[in-house]
Formats: sequence, C-alpha cells, structure tokens
Amino acid sequence: MSIQKLLLSCLLTLCSASLFSQKKIENLILVTTDGLRWQEVFKGVDTSLANSKRFNEHDSLLIYQKYSAKSAEESRSRIFPFLWSELAAKGSLYGNRDKGTKVNNANPYWFSYPGYSELFTGYVDVKVNSNEYTSNPNTSLLTFLQKQVAFKGKIGAFGAWNAFDRILNEKAAGFPVVCAFDKAGGEHPSAEDNLRNRMLADSYKPWNEGECLDVFTHYAAMEYLKKKSPRVLYIGYGETDEWAHSGKYRSYLDAAHQVDAWLKEIWTYVQSNPQYRDKTALVITVDHGRGTGTGWTSHGSKVEGSDQTWFAVMAPGMTEKGEIHEEVQLYQKQLAQTMASFLGVRFKAEHPVEDGIALK
Repeated sequence: MSIQKLLLSCLLTLCSASLFSQKKIENLILVTTDGLRWQEVFKGVDTSLANSKRFNEHDSLLIYQKYSAKSAEESRSRIFPFLWSELAAKGSLYGNRDKGTKVNNANPYWFSYPGYSELFTGYVDVKVNSNEYTSNPNTSLLTFLQKQVAFKGKIGAFGAWNAFDRILNEKAAGFPVVCAFDKAGGEHPSAEDNLRNRMLADSYKPWNEGECLDVFTHYAAMEYLKKKSPRVLYIGYGETDEWAHSGKYRSYLDAAHQVDAWLKEIWTYVQSNPQYRDKTALVITVDHGRGTGTGWTSHGSKVEGSDQTWFAVMAPGMTEKGEIHEEVQLYQKQLAQTMASFLGVRFKAEHPVEDGIALK
C-alpha cells in the first residue's frame, strides 16, 4: 500500500471514529441472519422461485398473498417492514447491486465459518476453510472489547448454530457464547431461562443437535439483554440458511419476515430503555450470499454470486439515510473496524484488521 493510500485510510477511520464517538454511542447490537440473499432484501419476492413447484412448497398462493406486490419496493416492504420503514428512515442499507453498491465476502470460500470469522475479526485467514474448523485462532472484535475495562463483563453472544462457540473461541473469549442447545442463564437462570431451556430440550430438532430453531436463540438473547444489560450483544439467527438449503422458499421468506419482526422488538426495547435509547448502534448483516435460479439453495466458491452480501446500520448521528445508491465496493471484513468506531475505539489484534467504512 502506498503512503498516500495508507494516510487516506487512517484518516477515514479516524473521521468515522470521531463522528460516532461525538454522538456518545455506548452500546452495539449486531444481528446476523445466515445466508439471506440481498435479492430478497432489495427486490422482494423472486417470482421464479415462488412459481416453482420444486421450491414453493406447493403454496405459491400464500407466498403471493403475504409477500408479493405490484413493485419490488412494495414487496420488500412486506417481507421486511421494519427494515424498510424504521431503519430506512433512520439508518442506511448497503448492498443493492442493481444500484451500484456492492458488498462482498473477501474470503475465497463463501460459506459460514469463514464468513463469520471475516465479519468478527476483520481479517481473512485462508486457513479457516471449513465449517468444522477448530476454535478460531484469530481475535474477534468481541474478544478485543472484552479485554477493555469499559466493556469487560458486558458482552454476550447468542447463536442458533453450534459452531459459534468455535467461531468466537468461547474458551478464550471471556464472555458467554450460548449457541444451539446450550442452556441459557448461567449459574443463576431466571424463571424465563428455565422455561426456555426446558422447551429447547423438548423441541422439534429439524437439524439434529447442530442448530436450534431461531425462536429459542431470540428469547435467550432478549432475556439476557433485559436482565444483564450488556453493552455489546450479538444474535445469530440461522433458519434463513437452513430452509434455503432445503429448497423451501416459502419457509425461507417466513424466516426472514420473522427476523424482521424480532429486529423491531429489539429496537423497541432499546428505545424504551434509558441505558440504550439514542446511545445504541444496530448492525444487521449476513455471513455469505447464495446462488440464483435453481442454485439459490446453495453457496460456496463454486456457486456464482454467493459471495454477494449486504448490511444495514442504524446509529445515532448518521446523516446518510435509506438505501444507498452509489458506485462503491465494500467487503464484509470492513465491518469489524466500523463497529469498533461506533464505540469510539480502534480494534487491534495480532493479525491485520481491515480499515472500517467511513459512514456518514
């Protein structure tokens, strides 16, 4: 990298950190929904999939009744009413490639573990090349924050997939990572935790012990948010990816719609609580994209387009609102430093960390 580019990169990062720290952002909530395509987020229902007997679960009428509309803008708003009303009014959405805003995986694999590792560490480690990879040797933003006095003991992570304890290296992280069929509540669970834990153990397990239904992850995370008041919270939903892999387009849309409803619930609570109101950044993104046409069920380096991602952000002090229409190339690895800048810190690790995005 030339000296001029290095100086410009540092300046953009410092400007971003300065802007958001002046607005006194004290908290961060990061939400991912596994493998949700940018196409549905920005264009609504894919009629080729809704019309396909192979993918519509023999219920195209219900898909059209719930989510279709005369325009792409109306359709996407029916699937994601919170994203396209509240967040679009107060935040920004990136990744509509039809408008020139490109967001991609920087890692060459285009599936979950490498995608999450890139997101959390701000770094592409090509050795992280399998969903069965052992504990992540790279430092995540969450682990970095846990080591800072202001954030120590004030971080929590919840994920539907059982790989999150390895992705976030729970043994070394220093904060709870509750994933899949882990019990929530720690050593002193609340009554709500106990009920959720019993229901989780007895629940339908369509993906065996590898992943639970999103509802259990959501309720555990919300209980933690209300009882523990963390400064940084991560929630990782998974059903959008699982139903897509099964070729169930209606269920995929229903799962995406439910995530949107939970985002509304999270934000409503945030804005009702003095600790969080007007002091919290909300980031929503994915770990990877998916293919198109009959390839929509899959992803990976052999599936064209499955490195195409998106993200949305809402934070106090943002001036650039709504769907971003500009020719720009962004990468998932930039989000770690971007989220750090919201909190007024610079993320440093033993590995390189990509510079953040100078959001406005």
